[in-house]
Amino acid sequence: MKGVQNYTYDDVLAEVKTYISKEENLALIRKASDYALKHHEGQFRKSGEPYYSHLANVAYILASLHVGPSTIAAGFLHDVIEDTEITKEELAKEFTPEIAELVESVTKIGALKLQQKDDPEYQAKNHRKLFIAMAKDIRVILIKLADRLHNMRTLEFQSEESQRRIAQETLDVYAPIAHRLGISAIKNELEDLCFFYLDREEYYRIAHLVETKKAERDRYVQQMIVDISKLLTEEGIPFRIFGRSKHLYSIYHKMQERHKRFDEILDLLAIRIITETELNCYEILGYIHATYKPIPGRLKDYIAVPKTNMYQSLHTTIIGDEGKIFEVQIRTEEMDSIAERGIAAHWHYKEGSRYEAKKEQKEIEEKLSWLRDFAEYSDESEQDSDSQYMETLQKDVFEANVYVMTPKGKVVDLPNGATPIDFAYRIHTDVGHTTVGAIVNDAMVPLNTELHTGDVVEVRTMKGTGPSEDWLKFVKTNHAKNKIKAYFAKKENEGKSEKAQIGEKILADELKKRGFEPSEYMEKKRLEGLLGEYTLKSLIDLYYAIAVKSISPASVIEKLTNHRRIVTDSDLVDMINRDAKRRVPSKSGVYVPGISSMKISLAQCCMPVHGDDIVGYITKGEGVKVHRRDCRNLAQLQQRLIDVEWEENLDQKLYDASLVVLSHDRNFLLTDIVTVVSQNKVTMLQVSANLNQETLTTTIKLKVQVHNAEHLRTLMANIRKVDSVLSVERE
Repeated sequence: MKGVQNYTYDDVLAEVKTYISKEENLALIRKASDYALKHHEGQFRKSGEPYYSHLANVAYILASLHVGPSTIAAGFLHDVIEDTEITKEELAKEFTPEIAELVESVTKIGALKLQQKDDPEYQAKNHRKLFIAMAKDIRVILIKLADRLHNMRTLEFQSEESQRRIAQETLDVYAPIAHRLGISAIKNELEDLCFFYLDREEYYRIAHLVETKKAERDRYVQQMIVDISKLLTEEGIPFRIFGRSKHLYSIYHKMQERHKRFDEILDLLAIRIITETELNCYEILGYIHATYKPIPGRLKDYIAVPKTNMYQSLHTTIIGDEGKIFEVQIRTEEMDSIAERGIAAHWHYKEGSRYEAKKEQKEIEEKLSWLRDFAEYSDESEQDSDSQYMETLQKDVFEANVYVMTPKGKVVDLPNGATPIDFAYRIHTDVGHTTVGAIVNDAMVPLNTELHTGDVVEVRTMKGTGPSEDWLKFVKTNHAKNKIKAYFAKKENEGKSEKAQIGEKILADELKKRGFEPSEYMEKKRLEGLLGEYTLKSLIDLYYAIAVKSISPASVIEKLTNHRRIVTDSDLVDMINRDAKRRVPSKSGVYVPGISSMKISLAQCCMPVHGDDIVGYITKGEGVKVHRRDCRNLAQLQQRLIDVEWEENLDQKLYDASLVVLSHDRNFLLTDIVTVVSQNKVTMLQVSANLNQETLTTTIKLKVQVHNAEHLRTLMANIRKVDSVLSVERE
């Protein structure tokens, strides 16, 4: 890498004076410089230079972006809270609350480096903090970008391990932010510096290829410049024209992404034409296309439809002499300034005008609509894992390169492959939820239609409707996916609450039937004491389990009251009294207390498993049939019931159980459920599925073998966690 120029306060002042002349503004910058020099005295960088040199370089980078005096002052002071004893309050008193707030915000972002370097969530946490700060005040990020750029310029003094870590973080976090803010000058330099430290061998290889072709490339470019200059001069159009070179990382990235060789990258031969007005831009494009053959599909009009970082330009690719391919960019002076310095150029400090930071921030948010989305993502994703948050930003923001418009002309940026549903959720969550149709370029289209840059999109909504889970099969943005999933999760919770109310009533009715007062035994603390025995988290879970019959109310009542209900007839009582001391276990794993020998079998209507609350029914000629105490068939069998009990230590025995799973239909649903069954070490005996076309729901019936009721409850709980599953009940 080439040596980096080290800027001083005099350099900062010279750059500042190109657009700031008021003495009070210059005095503020001077005061900040002196303050930083004083309080960082005795501190040195790893290069051996005084720490102040870093602050002066950060201030110079900010000045080159033509930011306001408060931002430059904060650039000088950005490490004073972190690295000295100065507090935010002292800084506010010495300067202004505004400057103190900027410095503190930069300090908070910097504090992220205190985390473990190998923390897998480090990158996502970085993004989250940065975007929250950006959403509040864009100047914080400008200072942080300037800070990171100078740190990258002096990275050679760090250890090799630190070089790779910092370079990777910069490539993942800071370069994409610079790109989204349109500051290509910083973005390009950051990417090339990262490329150098992350893959030095490949960096030098690309640099060598570029240098080898440089003389030949310059000859072609200079000849094209002469030819186009002659053409435009004859037409009397004001212009300036020059060749431009691709930065190394951009060439490498295109080679990797498009699987192309070095000599296949089209825009290595690139020319930029700067003119006065938008009309001039289109005139120049017309003359060039009339003279040179354009390559179809390569014309991009970012003037009519600007990128969401405010970038505007006409791009076309033409075939010149000797069949050489040139990319030509045509833009105005203002567009060129914004292309290089992004928002810093559009809102550069204008001395004499009344400057208000809050007003500027509001204007920025109106221009950069995605900036509001960052704030929304950050607020809404507090419950998300950092990996989910990271994926949303990566897909929905950094990979967004399709630009569509609302009927009123607002530009909405989306990733490749995005659909009208993605568009609807970017407008508003409620718009997404209630979308029933889409019109693209005045034609009705299916909701899974792929959108393209320049499309005018309008969605039709209907109150009272909701999203379809089928949308998850084709939406591209994580934002839309998360909103759709959240909608169905909420609906499922509402359904669970309704079921829980039913379960609560079932338990109360059963207590009354047994002669107990529900208000006494259904006291909250008393019931919560049972949750651990059923591996449940809340009372709602307990009531829900009772409602769907995965836990019997009799079992709960027994634990609450320590009371077993014994229902016998007089003949059986006599039998028990005669043979009270003997019993013979049955193959079913169930015995009748006090009975030495009796035929006992499990009822197939309710299929009890070890641990269920059970009761025996004395049949005529078939011994005792064992039912779950909540079996519906027992309603007509109250006169011949008998207490029965499970044998102890029957973990090796397997019991059949039938489950009914209700779910929204989707691909691979059955595969996911079967996988869960296998993961829970449950034997699958039978499985069948039936689709209801009207409701687009699927009913899956499973016959499985489990060790006991706890084993079965765990299986049911895990099946309920499968995406799209609505309910799981024992049959």
